[in-house]
Amino acid sequence: MFGKSENRDDYQAIGQPIGGMARALADGFYIDTHSHPRGQLIYAYVGAISVSTDYGSWVVPPQRAVWVPCNVRHAMQACGDVEMRTVYIREDAIPAELQTCCVVAVPPLLRELISAVVRMPVEYEQDGRDGLVVQLLLHELRPLSVVPLHLPMPKDNRLSKICARVLDDPADETSVQEWSQFVGASERTIIRLFPEETGLTYSRWKQQARLMAAVRLLAEGCHVTDIALQLGYESPSAFSAMFRRALGMTPTEYFRDAAGD
Repeated sequence: MFGKSENRDDYQAIGQPIGGMARALADGFYIDTHSHPRGQLIYAYVGAISVSTDYGSWVVPPQRAVWVPCNVRHAMQACGDVEMRTVYIREDAIPAELQTCCVVAVPPLLRELISAVVRMPVEYEQDGRDGLVVQLLLHELRPLSVVPLHLPMPKDNRLSKICARVLDDPADETSVQEWSQFVGASERTIIRLFPEETGLTYSRWKQQARLMAAVRLLAEGCHVTDIALQLGYESPSAFSAMFRRALGMTPTEYFRDAAGD
């Protein structure tokens, strides 16, 4: 895209602490589970990206990015047509705050720094202007606590079966009593295990699953009315109210131009 390699492997053994790469991904494009020795900042300049790891899943629009530490296995999928910007950071240069998978806020300054880094030559001058841009980018990377953008996954096989069904159909209204019969565990066990395994009650986990599905559908260009019906809400206004409570803005505002963050 900018005359640089689009192969992630070409950025792992470079001498510079940071390597920036740009790729255009078509709607639905899937990058299978993989890992690499450098930490990765995954950012959709346009569109949204879903990132899945053993620790949970994230869906982020242009105002946010996902940080994946070194050697953590992850998969990605484009939600809508995506202009992806990736920054690979050498382990010894990673800010201390970024030790686990997390969401990173991308205000206008960081957005422009990411854009500058992906345009730099791979072997940029570390003692020149490019090196100063890299230092500022590393300084600006800060984790953001946005719980609704993260869907933690349980390890318990019984809960995993429930979660898989909900992810396949976020509008599913199966009760805990019905789930208990499906997975062979008591209602009390399911109610107890969900907070232990995910930090969320079952109802809260299901709401976040719906919220993340909504973000994906919005990125794909679906209308709010259609999303509300698809996710089981009684009306578009009910869906919009839930969205605002969770993320502090309406669905339309959430995907406004990233520069308005």
